[in-house]
Amino acid sequence: MALRMLLLFFVLKPIAVSSANILKNPDFESPPTNITTNTTTPFLLLGRNNTLPGWSFSGTVQYVTSGPNISLPGNGHAVQLGPGGKINQTFKDTGFYYYVLTFILAPASEDCYNNSTAVNVTAPGRSKVFYLERRYGREMWESHAYSLGNFADERNLINLEIQSVPTNADSNVRCWPVVDTFLISGIESPKFYGDNMVANSGFEVGPSFIRNSPEGILLDEEPDYIQSVLQQWTVLGTVKYIDSRHFSVPKEKAAVELVSGAALAPSGILTSLTLTKGSKYVMEFTMGDANDSCVGDFIVYAQVGMTIQNVTMRSNGTGTAHRHSLMFKADSGLTNISLASFNESQTSEHMLCGPVIDSVVFHSSLGLRPKLHEAVLISNVFFSLAMLLMARLFCEDYHFKR
Repeated sequence: MALRMLLLFFVLKPIAVSSANILKNPDFESPPTNITTNTTTPFLLLGRNNTLPGWSFSGTVQYVTSGPNISLPGNGHAVQLGPGGKINQTFKDTGFYYYVLTFILAPASEDCYNNSTAVNVTAPGRSKVFYLERRYGREMWESHAYSLGNFADERNLINLEIQSVPTNADSNVRCWPVVDTFLISGIESPKFYGDNMVANSGFEVGPSFIRNSPEGILLDEEPDYIQSVLQQWTVLGTVKYIDSRHFSVPKEKAAVELVSGAALAPSGILTSLTLTKGSKYVMEFTMGDANDSCVGDFIVYAQVGMTIQNVTMRSNGTGTAHRHSLMFKADSGLTNISLASFNESQTSEHMLCGPVIDSVVFHSSLGLRPKLHEAVLISNVFFSLAMLLMARLFCEDYHFKR
């Protein structure tokens, strides 16, 4: 029995959990109790006589209904966090997964366009302030993502807390932040395929997309790939995570758009690989545009260690893409691999945009798969042994039953 439980642990551990059932009432479509439903005001102040299904709250919190002056995904509901406003919810950690949060941040009205709108998101051992920028999409709201981390050592209820951030002393109460649709994804362990040394090479493993939000998800700079929302990749500058439902994605369902490129603040992605110094390697990737009317000359800089090569593309903003292949010679063992844009581009509506990157492949020019990290090898060995032992137990059970 103990052996069977051990095998189940190794076999089931890599399976990702659904984002749909982790939080209760994630989009606030289940209304608070004891409220007047026929009121014409889009803001309803919550107090002691109200409960918000799935959530606890304190401070100044208002229930928000979308309307002519406030835009929300799906024309639904949200909450506004006023002075001292805070909401929180706990969810149960399974002990196996790395959790990533997606959420909506919006202003209270168009009049708040020039006011700073910010919230602080907190999980055990982690906290980050998110600001509304309104430079990356047409909608009033923005989708953001945050790495909550792995809580394998705790195995208990994890508290997620969202709190308003006062940005200046003269803030009007109507311009405090509005938040909506909190989705949590459980991310599995990295996987490697064939000769490709890069895990998550197509960027399919990342934060959950919000169905009613057509603007993609903004990924803030994160230098630590362990804390990154994009598995195995660190984020340089601001990157937009895009889906095939709303953008032109070269392959499968997700890609990244390098949107914040500037001379001193590149937009890009980076990972680290263990190479053999002096050996030659091939980097392949697809570069295109997101079909978001981003017109101009794209330049992407591919860097392996100290060696840099660039790839150019003339974009007409209609969703074209091209495959590129570059040869590099490793100048060290542990090597940074990056793709970055230093140019700033804009759509026809003056929103920041840039080149789309997808399907990154990195392999030895000899076609031989180099050594992977020790942890990955050990994981694969355990998994293989587990599968063999399960097959053996199955055969024994089968013969016993006969």
